[in-house]
Amino acid sequence: MKTDTNPSLAFRRYPSTTALQCFETAARHLSFTNAALELHMTQSAVSKQVAQLEEMLNISLFYRTSQRISLTPAGKAYYIDVLSILKHIETATTNLMSHSSNLEVLKITAHPTFCARWLIPALHGFSQEYPLIRLEIKEQVGPFFSEEHDVDIAFLYGEGTWSGMKNVKLFDEYCVAVCRPDYLQGKDLQPQESNSYVLLQLSSRPSAWYEYFKQQQISLDGTFVGPRFDTFHTCISAALMGYGVALVPLRLVAPELQSGQLVMAWHYAAKGRGAYYMSYPLSLGNSHKTKVMQEWIARYLETSSQSQVELASLLGITCTSVSHG
Repeated sequence: MKTDTNPSLAFRRYPSTTALQCFETAARHLSFTNAALELHMTQSAVSKQVAQLEEMLNISLFYRTSQRISLTPAGKAYYIDVLSILKHIETATTNLMSHSSNLEVLKITAHPTFCARWLIPALHGFSQEYPLIRLEIKEQVGPFFSEEHDVDIAFLYGEGTWSGMKNVKLFDEYCVAVCRPDYLQGKDLQPQESNSYVLLQLSSRPSAWYEYFKQQQISLDGTFVGPRFDTFHTCISAALMGYGVALVPLRLVAPELQSGQLVMAWHYAAKGRGAYYMSYPLSLGNSHKTKVMQEWIARYLETSSQSQVELASLLGITCTSVSHG
């Protein structure tokens, strides 16, 4: 006779969402009374739900005294998992309730600063024109691996070689050195006088300053030294606070330059080794929502303000290219 070596697969007993809600609320407040008030239940009902949960799990989740309750080590670990589960249920339910039968969801990912400073303005009016396409936008920090992401369209910086993706080039990147106007006062900002200023660093591009000066045939020590930040947004914010000189994409810092909040430390723009791309899985090339977004972005690029090369010219910046060899 064949026996089942994994009886849990034959019969699974799961706690009710009510029991999980009672446990989560009691664990958060460390009080059955306060949990009962939040859940609009009696204190005894909350306590009973938690007790039944402990009985089903065959483990104590709380230490109980006459004055208070506290989580056991198992209770602490279970609380983190239960909180995540309840949030997932809430999100899934909300998403389902917000969908109409013919609504499409377009999942987008983009690097944080690019998302805030270019993509969000580019998508202005999209939802009004396409009400049956709901946008879900997530910020992508760090390397992008298409097989690890549930995404319809990704806006990325790189060389356009992401596997399994159709990569449409949007524009090149030109980086400029910027600082607050008063940061220049009393400082010798000749590039060779590196002790006079602080170079703000981007963690994901540790050699950016070295490349910037190398393109100008300037040999400089200390290009890797300086405070490090995770995003261009924080680099720009640090420059605005007077921390030092930030090396950031011209297109992303144009508003601060045009308003005078930031100025050029050196009138030079270095073309990056990568470019910005709109990428989507090859399998979605013919999908309606993907085609609509491609067309929308193409129109935005045609009608948006001057290119970054034109902007550089207006700001009196010298642009150059960099060899990819």
